[in-house]
Amino acid sequence: MRILIDGMGGDYAPQEIVKGAVKAAAEIDDIIVILGPEDLIREQLDVCRWKGSNIEIMNATEVISNDETPAMSVRKKKDSTIVKGMNMIKNGEGDVLISGGSTGALLAAGLVVLGRLKGIKRPAIAAWFPALAEGGSTLLLDCGANVEAKPEYVYQNGIMGSIFVRAIKGIEEPSVKLLNIGAEAGKGDELHKEAFRMLSDADINFVGNIEGRDVIFGGCDIVVTDGFSGNIFLKSSEGMSLAIMGQFKKKLTEGVVAKAGAMLAYSKIKEIKKVFDYSDVGAAPILGLKGAVLKMHGNSTETEVYYAIKKAIPYVNNDVTGMIAEAVSRNNVLSAKKETGGDEEDK
Repeated sequence: MRILIDGMGGDYAPQEIVKGAVKAAAEIDDIIVILGPEDLIREQLDVCRWKGSNIEIMNATEVISNDETPAMSVRKKKDSTIVKGMNMIKNGEGDVLISGGSTGALLAAGLVVLGRLKGIKRPAIAAWFPALAEGGSTLLLDCGANVEAKPEYVYQNGIMGSIFVRAIKGIEEPSVKLLNIGAEAGKGDELHKEAFRMLSDADINFVGNIEGRDVIFGGCDIVVTDGFSGNIFLKSSEGMSLAIMGQFKKKLTEGVVAKAGAMLAYSKIKEIKKVFDYSDVGAAPILGLKGAVLKMHGNSTETEVYYAIKKAIPYVNNDVTGMIAEAVSRNNVLSAKKETGGDEEDK
């Protein structure tokens, strides 16, 4: 397997990208290809004292920044790390592309270079969210790929999310819920009411609506929503988590008594912090493209890069992309039969 990683994508590139790649390469036999200015990447490999044979460099002289217009940059910067990586996936020179760079550019390049799987209306960004009840995580999608949504997009998010969780976690029939303003059936606007109806008819384990406040407590394996709501929910939750942990740390270090108490409860504090530390979940997949593409957080460090590479391996080995294409095709056939009342053999 050839794992491509954007060496210039993220706040701490290329140093942390290279360090994470070196750490992962020492544990796997697969080839890791780092895209970026060859001299710069090689310099960082030397800093890490890398002597192995399963890291390669693909020279890419341009970088697309977050403040550039994604579509225009993808067209103009043909030698950028993102565009070059997408072309390598398309041409069979790589099996998966990982990047912590511009999300917009990654989506635009994915659509322009790779294209969507047949039957997929829109790709979706999926991310893991803490689930306290199970001590695990819930998959949330779409997290911002499509700010304008239709019921079909949310419906397909349920199908794609189910395939991904089944492949990565091994859950045979992962449960799916729809993010809504109430848990009862019939809640929400027309978009969510129609999405609810379509999800109910899909060949997945759809179990109803879920309110935003309940996602953190688990209760399902996958939460689907439109990209606008998903992005706001994810970032609001992330901000709240950071604020609470910040205040927690502040109060535990105010005065001698508080510090003494913190020292006594150190192991439990570490356990609480671990609940909200998702550096080991890997990168977020962009589901629905004709190729495996994973998006890391822009502030990813060595640890996040390491896990993104390690967890990209089962994503490719389980052929999640092919499984999604097959599942969407199957559900489209079922949907068509229901609309027409079934074919002659069914009657």
